[in-house]
Amino acid sequence: MTTASNDMQPGEIHTRAEIKLVFGGSPQGGICPADEERNVMLFSDEAAGALYGYKDGWLAEEDELGRVFEYTGAGRVGHQTFGGRFGKGNSAVLRHAEQSRTLRLFVAVGDDPNSDAKLHRYVGPFKLDEDQPYVVRVARDENNAERRVIVFRLREAGPVEIVEVDKIKPAPKTTAKTVPADTTTAKVVEPERNKNKKGYRSASPETEAERREAVLSDAFEAYLKTKGHEVCRFDIRVKGKTTRLLTDLYDMTDHVLYELKGTNRREAVRMALGQLLDYGRYVKTNDHPEVPRRVVLLPALPDEDMQDLLDEHGIGVAYQAGDSFLGVPPSFN
Repeated sequence: MTTASNDMQPGEIHTRAEIKLVFGGSPQGGICPADEERNVMLFSDEAAGALYGYKDGWLAEEDELGRVFEYTGAGRVGHQTFGGRFGKGNSAVLRHAEQSRTLRLFVAVGDDPNSDAKLHRYVGPFKLDEDQPYVVRVARDENNAERRVIVFRLREAGPVEIVEVDKIKPAPKTTAKTVPADTTTAKVVEPERNKNKKGYRSASPETEAERREAVLSDAFEAYLKTKGHEVCRFDIRVKGKTTRLLTDLYDMTDHVLYELKGTNRREAVRMALGQLLDYGRYVKTNDHPEVPRRVVLLPALPDEDMQDLLDEHGIGVAYQAGDSFLGVPPSFN
């Protein structure tokens, strides 16, 4: 353990009390805002995460912006939120840029041999990914009940320490499991934003097309349920990868995978086509081991050229028509 100083460096190991002297915060809690120091302290503990079926850490895959560290939000019982007792910490993370705060990440490394205090290694300063600040996953709470958890996507905001133990291990094999249809960021209520502040981007639907997609998803899910169909999504982990894929709606009753877009423009249809060709390889169940029927769901019918493109690849197209939907594949029943 090193001696805390005003210029704590990544890799240094300290107790919570020592960390508080430098960066502020509190002696307890996983997410600790520190108003006086303009920081939000993030404490990660692999042993605690394992109890609830998740692991924080670096993704193996990098994108054009570099590395991502996944950090699971606060809340041990029920769905994680941005409101309530535990949601306040999650809100502080989400709004850190708006409030001119830096995210400071620490990882638990054991106990101080000279006291009962836990030791934490400083990883470094972070900020949220502006395009996708968080994703939503399914995990168990302390009562072993299934719930939604918020997983923040952290980007480096200065020098950081990267060690092997902090990396998420790639999936040993490809798996695809069903998760509730509401496993999506559109179902998580975010705090009000101060639109006059810069450097903050909400993960809720920002563009009109994204908002329409969320509305379309709710309407279509309700439509299928009125027909007596079970609806869910698939959470896909690909062998050798740490990033995960989340499909749009899947009709369990008729084995149909839908990819939704909030616009019928060419770019959206092409993206939906690629996603269905990709995801559809993994969407199988005990009752339906074959590749599912695949359908692009849009707010309106696309032009004839895009319809021909989808047809060439065996992809159907459905669209909203008032309170109903046209182009939905016929039921097996």
